[in-house]
Amino acid sequence: MTLAARVIPCLDVSAGRVVKGVNFQNLRDMGDPVELAAHYASQGADEITFLDVTATVDGRATTYDVVQRTAEQVFVPLTVGGGVRSVEDVARLLSVGADKVGVNSAAIARPELIDEIADRFGAQVLVLSLDVKRAAGTRSGFVVTTHGGRTETTLDAADWAREATERGAGELLVNSIDADGTKDGFDLELVRLMREIAPVPVIASGGAGSAADFPPAIAAGADAVLAASVFHGGQLSIGDVKDALRGAGVVVRNTASGEDRSA
Repeated sequence: MTLAARVIPCLDVSAGRVVKGVNFQNLRDMGDPVELAAHYASQGADEITFLDVTATVDGRATTYDVVQRTAEQVFVPLTVGGGVRSVEDVARLLSVGADKVGVNSAAIARPELIDEIADRFGAQVLVLSLDVKRAAGTRSGFVVTTHGGRTETTLDAADWAREATERGAGELLVNSIDADGTKDGFDLELVRLMREIAPVPVIASGGAGSAADFPPAIAAGADAVLAASVFHGGQLSIGDVKDALRGAGVVVRNTASGEDRSA
């Protein structure tokens, strides 16, 4: 059976508010995360991703009360990331309503964290978030960054993705910092690279500007597509994206009933 492609709005949160910028810079206020999450759920979002984009930079934990208030009102799977440094952080997020937890900077600093989370909670709970930039001189042409894209590492993106999945990451959220917020389309080369090496689902993120940008990401190998600014700004609804995917022959969940159907 063909699995339905997922459409996922992303709530980048800072100080309890949804924010968005370009290339992770010049963040501007986009609204209340609880209200936006409920709005997208009503439109038929398959999941919602909640990323506290300044938690790691500020050296603090994710805003648990916002996660809990969101989970109380939104009944679709909720992935939460940002500031997750230990299995205890994961346990607390799950206890306040998260279904999956994303890790990035802390896992790069201590890769064993991936093993610990997967061993305790299962791979299905763990999403590895990769903030990736193009970089000359790397084996794959892409390098991993940390701290919300502010710090470039020496890790080749393909090598790190492979290691993380071997350690137990159950899903890859691959965000192109070069494309982020530009609305020029997903980085299809990056999506194809991750599909080639990853035995787990791949979520494409960064660069969506129109409904037409989404089908090519699925065709390149993504299992799910994630976007923020086109949804927050009202240019597109979840239904618009699903209509475009369905029109390209991609199986999606029906926005109204939750049932799978294809074109």
